[in-house]
Amino acid sequence: MRHEYKHRISYEDYLVIRSRLKVLAKQDSHAGSDGKYVIHSLYFDNLSDKALREKLDGVNRREKFRIRYYNDDTDYICLEKKSKVYGLCGKESVPVTREETMKICNGDISFLLTSGKPLLQELYAKMKYQLLRPRVIVDYEREPYVYGAGNVRVTFDSNIRTGLYHNKLFEGEYAGVPTDECIIMEVKYDAFLPEIMEKAVRVPCRQASAFSKYAACRMYG
Repeated sequence: MRHEYKHRISYEDYLVIRSRLKVLAKQDSHAGSDGKYVIHSLYFDNLSDKALREKLDGVNRREKFRIRYYNDDTDYICLEKKSKVYGLCGKESVPVTREETMKICNGDISFLLTSGKPLLQELYAKMKYQLLRPRVIVDYEREPYVYGAGNVRVTFDSNIRTGLYHNKLFEGEYAGVPTDECIIMEVKYDAFLPEIMEKAVRVPCRQASAFSKYAACRMYG
């Protein structure tokens, strides 16, 4: 489990903090020549919006399932379960294929039960008994930085968009709807945040927020 804090920051804040990180930290090796990559996620929820309501209500124990891939590379797609327990975050993941993803989107989930993979079997059970279903696409650009001590990861997420039809996850040029012009800075670390990094990401007069890209995109469907 890891600590995770989010700050909704201005473009001016971003420029200042990024200039510090470029001196102290390294850019993630997965970033492109511009220092960024694009994340495509398909989030699940049930008919009573359990995941959304628990997020908005600040429930101390909650989880979200999502399918995710990066840029336009569908050779690596993963199913993830992100958990939050009293402020600490954990994540489990397992690879899935494009074909398997489309089966899930179309409700053909029998293969999950016989996959032999615990996370896929858990998704099967929750799609059956909690009526969990694909709900919304969330796309955004991420600029990541890493710092060894404390296993610190700082990311800037921007250009957040949503797709209205979950079965178009791989359409590529679908008409994503912009949801927010802000920049979200996420700070993640293990047991401790080194003082030098705490100062580098400090935003005067701003507190950690509960901004959720999933919740922002659910406003549209």
